[in-house]
Amino acid sequence: MGRFKSMTDKKSPTEEFTMLDELKLIEAVAPDILSVLQERFKILRNIYWMQPIGRRNLAESLGMTERVLRTETDLLKRLQLIDSSKSGMALTKKGQEVYDALNKVMDQLFGMHQIEKKLTDYFGNERCLVAAGDSDQQSKVVDKFGAILNESLDLLLPEGENIIAVMGGTTMATVAENLTNLESKRRHNLFVPARGGIGEAVTVQANSVSAVMAMRTNGDHRALYVPEQLSSATYDSLLREPLIIEVLNLISEANCVIHSIGRALHMAARRKMSESEILMLKQNNAVGESFGYFFDETGKVVYKVPRIGLQLKDLQHIPIILAVAGGKSKAKAIHAYMKNAPKQTWLITDEAAANEILKGATL
Repeated sequence: MGRFKSMTDKKSPTEEFTMLDELKLIEAVAPDILSVLQERFKILRNIYWMQPIGRRNLAESLGMTERVLRTETDLLKRLQLIDSSKSGMALTKKGQEVYDALNKVMDQLFGMHQIEKKLTDYFGNERCLVAAGDSDQQSKVVDKFGAILNESLDLLLPEGENIIAVMGGTTMATVAENLTNLESKRRHNLFVPARGGIGEAVTVQANSVSAVMAMRTNGDHRALYVPEQLSSATYDSLLREPLIIEVLNLISEANCVIHSIGRALHMAARRKMSESEILMLKQNNAVGESFGYFFDETGKVVYKVPRIGLQLKDLQHIPIILAVAGGKSKAKAIHAYMKNAPKQTWLITDEAAANEILKGATL
């Protein structure tokens, strides 16, 4: 629970003096030492994200010249922190251990906690958690979302029986694979899809994502085998099916929701919406989507897709809500949705999206 410890535990003045304080003292008398540490950590981090990676691609991702980077990587090789092959550079076992140990301390040095606080203050929601990097560029950042989500659920889910409603999507599918055990003698979790399928790949549908989450966390799962978009007659007949009624009742009793936030036109394409609907979304400047609702930049709902499962209004009464979305490309979508998000929402995002949102907030 390292990430959340400082939020809940009171420490004595002596305990408050941490490695971070010591590094700041060193910075006061030798600022170049800390800047070198930060620079080399960034190199290790980008190699970890994209390994194996060639020097040219690494230099581009870091905004460095190849000549400067070569000097640094040669040193990291001598320190046995990285290795190189025809495929590119990768962390050694020692390099991975050093990277893991430095990660949390450097996270604070890079000001991630300050970004989290600024974002939380800006949106006015309960909490924002920010992972370093840009999930548009570095796929491992989405794995980090999974680790943060796991830690958040372990902290927030109460003892007893929990019903967790889960949305689908590519981000959610990756996040699900990175969860670990959340069961205990006093806590049991049942995962249910928050919606029916939308005609996309089976692996990213809510049914599949909630099943993987249940498997990874040692919980239970119930499926909802209902397409999301149906005619009224078909919808009404399905709602008389006992098994479907049972799962819909479970969804309505959920005390936790996990969902992502999508870009409007990307989601319209995934939902196989008509050309006239997509034109309407463009004309109304739709930028974001969640729960079948499309939002413009001001957060106004410009269109709603009929759906089976959770509605936006249902969220107000659900105590635990976790929204997971990142990447610079999703900044507008996240901003638009968060104007509608219930105050109890925890947002898990990344540095690129957070900085883009906060940059817009100060214009």
